[in-house]
Amino acid sequence: MDKHIVFLGLGSNLGNRHENIKRAIEHLKDKIIIEKISSIIETQPYGFVDQPKFLNCVLKGTTMLSPFELLEFVLGIENKMGRIRLFKWGPRNIDIDILFYDDCVIDTENLKIPHPELHKRLFVLEPICEIEKDFVHPVLKKSVYELYTQLTSPRKE
Repeated sequence: MDKHIVFLGLGSNLGNRHENIKRAIEHLKDKIIIEKISSIIETQPYGFVDQPKFLNCVLKGTTMLSPFELLEFVLGIENKMGRIRLFKWGPRNIDIDILFYDDCVIDTENLKIPHPELHKRLFVLEPICEIEKDFVHPVLKKSVYELYTQLTSPRKE
């Protein structure tokens, strides 16, 4: 069995946000060897903005799980931790997103890797840059650092 490199985004904006992220990381250790964890940053909500601020971080690790097994695993952790999905981009005690899985590209109804919105989200790109800025997005063929600078640079008219 091969080990696969994964990047996961974690977020929380309900309850004890730090503790929620810490608990999720502990659960993830059951099936993922965690190599790096970014700093935890506080961020504004994305999509639906009328809700509390988030804490976000990204971790890099290796796993023997297939992409679909990994999805099942992280959804199981969210359920175990009591996540309730009220509506898209709504408040949540824990959110675990698969950002990258090796350099795989998967586009099914239930699983999209790389995460389809990550190149638009500073709260994902900033933490990834902290731990692995040279990782190349397998679809956009740019490093996460290049994607980050595209979002943070002033637009030239």
